[in-house]
Amino acid sequence: MITSRKIRFTFPSVAALALFTPRLIHAESSVAYKYADYRESGGRVTVGTQSALLASDLGTDWHAKVSGTLDAIAGATPTGQPAPAGSTEVPLSTLHDRRKAWTADVARQFSRVNLALGFGNSRESDYVSNGWSLNALTDFNRKNTTLLTGVAGTDDDVKVFTQTEPAKKRSNDVIVGVTQLLDRRTTATLNFTWGRSSGYLSDPYKVVQKDIEVLPELFLTQTFGENRPTERTKGIALLALNRSYPEMRGALDASYRYYRDTFGTAAHSLDFAWLQRLGGGLIVAPGVRLYRQSAADFYHYDLNDTAITPRYFPREGDPNYSSDYRLSAMTTSNLALKLIWTAAPWLQLDAALEHYVMNGRDGVTPQSAYARATTFTFGARLTR
Repeated sequence: MITSRKIRFTFPSVAALALFTPRLIHAESSVAYKYADYRESGGRVTVGTQSALLASDLGTDWHAKVSGTLDAIAGATPTGQPAPAGSTEVPLSTLHDRRKAWTADVARQFSRVNLALGFGNSRESDYVSNGWSLNALTDFNRKNTTLLTGVAGTDDDVKVFTQTEPAKKRSNDVIVGVTQLLDRRTTATLNFTWGRSSGYLSDPYKVVQKDIEVLPELFLTQTFGENRPTERTKGIALLALNRSYPEMRGALDASYRYYRDTFGTAAHSLDFAWLQRLGGGLIVAPGVRLYRQSAADFYHYDLNDTAITPRYFPREGDPNYSSDYRLSAMTTSNLALKLIWTAAPWLQLDAALEHYVMNGRDGVTPQSAYARATTFTFGARLTR
């Protein structure tokens, strides 16, 4: 039986950390620090994250950023096995690891185009991810319209205990989007993303279970490593609206995201945040995110009611199967409250508290498989 598994933080996740750092406009140089503590209830997964960001203008047209992240990951997570007879609690396996990651990008401002090139690396004990990105922002219509185009890719090595050499995983993504100033208070954004992943897409620490008949009417319970497809194509559409209300000293940030992939998963996300300026340089930002997804075509709570006969070492053309609860039909909700305080022209502090809840909706997978988590973050940014 497999006794541990890891939570993957690949290059796109590393880059996304910067989105939680408050932005200051036209700062010649800045340094930022962020601490995050993620804790699932019931003694499950905990992640402590520390990250730092250095950013600086290099002359009038160039800008550079470098970030570093350290994660400490520990706790327990579902193995993929069903709950024992007479119980609703799914089995858990322990995990612990440390992750080190960095990203760096440099941007050049031309007359109407901002071009940015980025690279990143993320390392765990059994997972190495290398990533790159190239993005362009082009202004039109007297800077009332901005076109976003970009490409990105990752090249990952996955240590699999059944193989002597690391398994390979590669991905490529393309994004095209436009942001339009509708009036002096309102902007709208529409983005489309296409991506493709190939190679080893399974989780080496997840198993599926089936009762195998070894003699007539005699069954032996066995577990097998999951077998996901070796290719996945995804498409994402994002519609976002931002509107300020000067008379209320506030602003609304709302978005809808639709996701679909060749695993058979379709997902919808709604995200709302209100930014309220209170005075004294303080902004309060409550928010809510609602998410709903369908199950992957090959998700099974167990294989007993299927015609699938799994192998210990799957071959090309074998059926796909997984009991990873993250591929099941579910809904999630995330409630957040964020505070941003500009203590001085050169110092900005922020803190946030979030509560995250997952709920299964297939009527088969026990609720014990799904996580509830609380996240606390604190950040500081110095500029000059």
